Amino acid sequence: MTTSGPAVPTLAPRDVFAALDTSSRGLAPAEATVRRERYGPNELPRARRRSWWWDLAGQFTDLFAVVLLIASAITFLAYGLQEPRDTGTLQLAVAILCVVLLNAGIGFVQEYSAERTAESLQAMVPHTCRVLRGGERQELPARDLVPGDVVVLEAGDAVSADCRLVEAHEVSVNNAALTGESDAVGRTRQPVAAGPVLEARNCVFMGTDVVAGTAKAVVFATGAATEFGRIFRLASAAPRQKTPLQRQVASMARRVAGAALAIGALLFAVRLPAGEPLVETFVFALGVMVALVPEGLPATLSVSLAIGVRRMARRHALVKKLLAVEALGSTTVVCTDKTGTLTQAEMTVVQVWAGGVRHPVSGVGYAPVGAVTDPEAVRELLRTAALCCDARMVPPSDHDGWRVLGDTTEGAILVAAAKAGLDPAAEEASTPRVTEFPFDSTRKLMSTVHGDPHGGHQAYVKGAPQELLARCTAVVWKGERQPLTEELRAAVIGANDELAAQGLRVLAAASRTLLDGRPTQDEAESDLTLLGLVGMLDPPRPEVSDAVDACRHAGIRIVMVTGDHPLTAEAVARRVGIVRQPDPTVVTGTRLDTLDDDALDTLLAASGELLLCRVSPEHKMRVVTALQRRGEVVAVTGDGANDAPALKHADIGVAMGASGTDVAREAAVMVLLDDSFASITTAVRLGRSVYQNIRKFLIYLFSHNIAELMPILAATFAGFPLVPITAVQILAIDLGSDVLPALALGAEPPEPDVMDRPPRSKRERLFSTAVMGRILFLGGIQSLGVCAVFFWHIHASGIPYADFTKDDTVYREAITMVQAGIVVSQFFNALAVRTDRQSVFRIGLLSNPWLLAAGCFGIAMMAAISYAPPLQAVFNTAPLAAADWAVLAGFGALLLAAEETRKWWLRHQRPADRREGAQ
Repeated sequence: MTTSGPAVPTLAPRDVFAALDTSSRGLAPAEATVRRERYGPNELPRARRRSWWWDLAGQFTDLFAVVLLIASAITFLAYGLQEPRDTGTLQLAVAILCVVLLNAGIGFVQEYSAERTAESLQAMVPHTCRVLRGGERQELPARDLVPGDVVVLEAGDAVSADCRLVEAHEVSVNNAALTGESDAVGRTRQPVAAGPVLEARNCVFMGTDVVAGTAKAVVFATGAATEFGRIFRLASAAPRQKTPLQRQVASMARRVAGAALAIGALLFAVRLPAGEPLVETFVFALGVMVALVPEGLPATLSVSLAIGVRRMARRHALVKKLLAVEALGSTTVVCTDKTGTLTQAEMTVVQVWAGGVRHPVSGVGYAPVGAVTDPEAVRELLRTAALCCDARMVPPSDHDGWRVLGDTTEGAILVAAAKAGLDPAAEEASTPRVTEFPFDSTRKLMSTVHGDPHGGHQAYVKGAPQELLARCTAVVWKGERQPLTEELRAAVIGANDELAAQGLRVLAAASRTLLDGRPTQDEAESDLTLLGLVGMLDPPRPEVSDAVDACRHAGIRIVMVTGDHPLTAEAVARRVGIVRQPDPTVVTGTRLDTLDDDALDTLLAASGELLLCRVSPEHKMRVVTALQRRGEVVAVTGDGANDAPALKHADIGVAMGASGTDVAREAAVMVLLDDSFASITTAVRLGRSVYQNIRKFLIYLFSHNIAELMPILAATFAGFPLVPITAVQILAIDLGSDVLPALALGAEPPEPDVMDRPPRSKRERLFSTAVMGRILFLGGIQSLGVCAVFFWHIHASGIPYADFTKDDTVYREAITMVQAGIVVSQFFNALAVRTDRQSVFRIGLLSNPWLLAAGCFGIAMMAAISYAPPLQAVFNTAPLAAADWAVLAGFGALLLAAEETRKWWLRHQRPADRREGAQ
């Protein structure tokens, strides 16, 4: 909601508080609660959810559902026109209707479940903001913001509501979400003339992000009343788009449906001249055509992708788009940041240098557990650095350990100060801050001015050693303040280089006494006394080394792209295994600026280890574009607002969930909830398995379609007057042994060697030559088996073809053998397609119990059709003897043995041939 929105930009900063009934200390907690009840949560309106029955009805508008409903209606009509009426026609009409109802039910359940899963997963990435409540700085869920709240903004933050700036230090924002202009625009706290609020330069808006600077602002609009809320309402009615993979499969299914129509027409044209009644011939052709349509294929695809999303979420990778699940399997290059992805994102001070002496610091992370060697010698250094910090340590809670609210580098300084026996909060209380000069990328310094108990003022400065040293005239050396001679300056520079060579991030700290509590920036940052250096390290994550090895085996190249110093980047890269050679290629942003596109392509084409350091967002974008130009499928990690362009441009944008900015998370298609590079490797592994599983159930479905069709064609062209398998039997197979095993194959766990194969080409189609060859191989074996048992049973009776009728016991037994043969062979076929190259016995026959249960259900249903008299009357079947089942099981085992032999041959091919034959 909004309050006094249009007038706010015209007011002076001090008048804004009065207009919004708040103060510079923010709202009192009780008042915030009252306003929360009045204005509601700071959320965009949810799209109105359709009722479940409307979603269920929508399942019947699918193209295949419409075709099947029309076919069922025609069959019912044919039953009414028959004279005498054939109950088989009625059974076929009912069976077609059952297929429609089953597919609609499965589709509805999966879509309903997918929507709920997506909602619950999105809730795992909370959006928070920093506010002042009663003078206390707090981190709150963005949905709890209310008009009158005072929010604290820093570079990289996403703005959570429409706000009026009351303090602004070199602030610029990106309003692309609202205006489409990607260039950063400056903001001011000064009043502006009346006009459209979106043009007010002293306001920031929900959905935009802070590119640079720091600020405080007062919220004047939340939720739907914001400018972003207005645009959101216009866009919320846009229809949901299908992913390219879904469109490809749907297109393929339509082509298969067209082929089924052609086959049905062919059978009608062949059988009609043979003397078959017109209505019966039409009904038969219609039933075969309907049975060959892959009605449940789109739903099965969605299930497989949804299972992949849930599996990735359980492994700390939140995928926001189903397409990303499939695309992960073809990733060839990962451009990874260093901080937080390869490392723990918990900066830890490990060395303090003061007066020519090093003081090691023990302990890792943000927990203040550890000690500083000889803490008294560095007490003033760490006190000065701690007072010149805006970050705050947050004690552990039931769900989280020690955390930093603010910059992680400052958090490391606060922890080091605590290890030295200092209490940063108490120091801040005894020497309150009077003013500050925030850090900016030009000065590379931050300064704060504090009052001391004796009425004087001190300036405390921290920043890049080279920049700070240039502003110092004295140094504390061996406990005494001395002039900064060239000899001492060289000693400081040497100490800085030694710490940097160890891969440490180095900051310097200095101070000076001031005559006035309101100095200019130049006064506060000149004539300083250097107190020493602080060397800190972001420890590598312990699981990253194994993940990097897995990527190497999977043929995925890892390129580190970081803004850090080359020495720091190389040190971390060596620790985690990205760099193993003695001389990796290290390229800085400055050198990238000198390379044209051809030179950059040549650089990236080299097979050696590559580190890109001191790079800007523009550099990262250019590198990603160049890699994609070479045909690479690129995954990019990032956590800052400046990473958003590269995250959007990459094939797979991967944002950090815990430490990343809201802007980065919005730009990415995958969010790492634990910020670990190892989760990327796991997601790639699962992405590859999802694509494999899609192919597995495609092979499973279409191979048995061949086994259903070939006996009919063989009998037709052999002159047998009846069909080896009726349309009702085919539909029973589709209902009993198609859907459930296909769903179970979609949940198949990754094969053991899935990360030992090269990445799949993004130009490779779902129905590759190898896949079609495997369908024909397995379908051909099944076809030979069922054709053999049918004609063997017919010939063994000695009855001429022309004398057979539908009520003949031999004929009923023969068509029962065909149906049971397909069902049994499908049980073995499901086991066979579980792996592409590995033996199914190596992964274990019992490792997918859902598949075994689905197969046993199909066989049990077939047994009921064979032995239960009511079902015998429906399907015109007959009881099978134990010997018949043994023969069918033998054919199924032969199918599995043939496929195992093919896999053995594939595993023993040359590597080049193996890639060509891989699925």
